[in-house]
Amino acid sequence: MNIKHLPDLHESVISALDFFIKNTPPKLNLENTGQPFVVGSGNAYNAGKMLFSLRPAIFASESNFKQKLAAHLSLIKSGVIKRAIIISASGEKDAAWEVAEAEKYGLETTIMTCNSNSAGAKLADEVVVYRKVPEPQTYNISTYLGMLLSASDEKAKNIKDFIKKIKLPKDFGKYKAYAFIVPDEFSELTPMLDIKKHELFGPHLSIRSFSCGEARHAKFVMPWNEELVISLGDNKYFGLPGSRFKIKMPKKYGAGLVMALTYYLIGKIQAAKTPYYKKNIAKFCIEGPKAFGKKEPFDIIVPGNY
Repeated sequence: MNIKHLPDLHESVISALDFFIKNTPPKLNLENTGQPFVVGSGNAYNAGKMLFSLRPAIFASESNFKQKLAAHLSLIKSGVIKRAIIISASGEKDAAWEVAEAEKYGLETTIMTCNSNSAGAKLADEVVVYRKVPEPQTYNISTYLGMLLSASDEKAKNIKDFIKKIKLPKDFGKYKAYAFIVPDEFSELTPMLDIKKHELFGPHLSIRSFSCGEARHAKFVMPWNEELVISLGDNKYFGLPGSRFKIKMPKKYGAGLVMALTYYLIGKIQAAKTPYYKKNIAKFCIEGPKAFGKKEPFDIIVPGNY
């Protein structure tokens, strides 16, 4: 695919929803997981925090998993902690050594992944496989959206229908900065939006993300007419009154809608701005860091598995 013709994030969101309308993700049952380590890198870590937000769990990333294992050794030996759940769309990168490290401590291992043939999947005791569509490198929409949908009763069609009805302000693309405010129960999703900011805009554009509770703590001491504050629900306090975009949410919704909606809006911002991502992703894939144990570069388009 020509780099210039890569889809923007919002287009990939709709493609993912269309896929899940026809292919419902597997039902994820978290009832018998006990108190596991939940391990992931980047947005896999944040997706894990959202999935286990109402359950006992110890969260770890590629940066601190070894330290977390050592710190909880007594709980592992006593049988309080019996399992490590590794979340990795590719099943590569850090996933393989994370599974191996957990098994050194005698933990049962589960990997949630979109690649049943990955190095991590080959080592784990249990593999939960999710289906995904082809997407540009780093987008990871269908990967983690499928996982969130698998843990909720949300329907992809309802999410798509809701998103398609949203009317953006006429001046949506003119702003130099954007801020998202999400309901408190979805606070674990705000780091996922921060990561999308880094991936798509780097230092070129400001995108901030807060829960309602976080926003109350001096995040908007300096309102600016060049920052559009996008709230999922009402907003009486944050940003200048003329620079607020309030989205009336349905009575009942879950993390799948919040992820899809906010990613969709970030994609609309991406389409209105200089294509920083498209200009740089090929070089990053070739010259950037490789997966552990791999010499070949990452694909610019990550294949689907449907």
